[in-house]
Amino acid sequence: MKQTKSLVLCALFVALISVGAFLKVPVPLVPFTLQFLFTMLAGLLLGPRLGCGAVCAYLALGLAGLPLFAQGGGPGYLFQPSFGYLIGFAAGAFLTGAITNRVESPSYRRLLAANFAGLGVVYLFGMVYYQLMSTFYLGNPIGLWPLFLYCFLLAVPGDILLCILGAILGKRLIPLVRPSR
Repeated sequence: MKQTKSLVLCALFVALISVGAFLKVPVPLVPFTLQFLFTMLAGLLLGPRLGCGAVCAYLALGLAGLPLFAQGGGPGYLFQPSFGYLIGFAAGAFLTGAITNRVESPSYRRLLAANFAGLGVVYLFGMVYYQLMSTFYLGNPIGLWPLFLYCFLLAVPGDILLCILGAILGKRLIPLVRPSR
C-alpha cells in the first residue's frame, strides 16, 4: 500500500510540475512559471528521493519529446541555456526534502530554510549552465553582471514569494501526506 501511495504521489507531482510550466505569472520584465513551487513541494512532501525522482521523471518525459517544458520538449532542449534551471529543480527538490525530513514535524522556519536552500541550488545550477552554454555552445559569452542581473536579480523576487507560499502549504500538507511517520 505504501508503494502505491508513493507512486501515485510521484505521478501527481509529475503532472503538477508539467502544468506549472504553463502557469505563467506575468510580472514586469521577467515572467516566471510555477514549476519551482511544485518541485519545491515535491521535496517537502515526498522527501528527498521521491521528490527528486518525481522531478527526474518529469525531465525524462520532457527530454523524450513530450512538450512538458515551458518551450516544448525533446532532447534538443539540453542545448537551451535555461535547461540548467530544470536540472536545478531536481537537485533543489532533493535538498529541500533532505532538510525538511530530518524532523518529524518541521517548523515554518525549517520549511522556509529548506525552500531557500533549494532555491539557491536551482539558481546555482541555472546560472552556471546558462554561462557554460552561452560561452561554449552559442559562442556568445555573457558577463557576470548581466548574468547576475537577468538570470537571478530580476527573477528571484517572485521565487522568494513562492518559497514563503511553499512553507505555508508544506506546513499544512505534510501532516496529510505523511501522517504515520
